[in-house]
Amino acid sequence: MEPLVSIIVPCHNSAKFITETLNSVVAQDYKSWELIIIDDQSKDDTCAIVEVFASKYSNIQFIPLPGNKGVSNARNLGMTKAKGKYIAFLDSDDIWLENKLSRQVAYMEDKMLPMTFCAYNRINEDGAIISGVTPAPFTYSYHQLLSHNIIIFSTSMVLKSAIGDIQFSPAGHEDWIFFLQLFKKCKLGYGINEPLALYRIRKDSLSSNKLKAVVKTWKILRESEKIGLVMSMYYFSRYAVLTVLKRLR
Repeated sequence: MEPLVSIIVPCHNSAKFITETLNSVVAQDYKSWELIIIDDQSKDDTCAIVEVFASKYSNIQFIPLPGNKGVSNARNLGMTKAKGKYIAFLDSDDIWLENKLSRQVAYMEDKMLPMTFCAYNRINEDGAIISGVTPAPFTYSYHQLLSHNIIIFSTSMVLKSAIGDIQFSPAGHEDWIFFLQLFKKCKLGYGINEPLALYRIRKDSLSSNKLKAVVKTWKILRESEKIGLVMSMYYFSRYAVLTVLKRLR
């Protein structure tokens, strides 16, 4: 039997994009999956849209939360509900190509890998591709991750047993902190250098606020990872250079 993949999708006021996101899951050529959608008290039509999907597919579980507690809380709840051998994360505005799950599961099963990610294209709010393919290296280490998080969360798949008791932090850059904790255990993440996902760039996204991103990056190095001042300056300078080069692609 094909191993079950638990897909975790947190959402909040995602009505504009979530239909396309969920359709990309339903269209996967890999069929052994469960989809756990956690709504963080949306005020738009997100819940109504998700309820339609949940009524059609028995492997879609919808959890509307009574209060807004943030994406970290939603993902943590999703992980407690996950029954799969693997956990795949998908943001409510991103899109998977139809062979995303099958390609990753086959690779992880064949090589017995704890974590994979893949190459991707960027799209704008209208769904148009606005960049070339952002490649995925063969491997990526904890120390490389300290300099720059190249892994888009919606491209990742993780062996559930490898996650263990790791949870998402509400500190900001929660995906980066999660991967840092994971890579301390797993040592390496493994890339699939094929574009299997579309990453949406939004004008109102948290990542678009460059000043906040800079401050949070410094805090992660100094407070979350407790890196010394000199080495933090080294990793931070590499982060700045690599971020600029990424934007120039």
